[in-house]
Amino acid sequence: MSKLVVALILALCVLHHDLWWWDSATPLVLGFMPIGLAWHTGISVAAAFAWWLAVKYCWPSHLEEGDS
Repeated sequence: MSKLVVALILALCVLHHDLWWWDSATPLVLGFMPIGLAWHTGISVAAAFAWWLAVKYCWPSHLEEGDS
């Protein structure tokens, strides 16, 4: 699972740099949001999910032993 999380984070790092919609304000997503902003919203949601996966499945359990 840790390899999957690392691959997902690396993919998000690459996809974060959207060169294809850099100079375009159209099309509008949902009628009001420029496509570049919608792209970054999606990247942010995916990043939150990736970090949730990292904490859920990759966090070292020995760090939590003393906390009760």
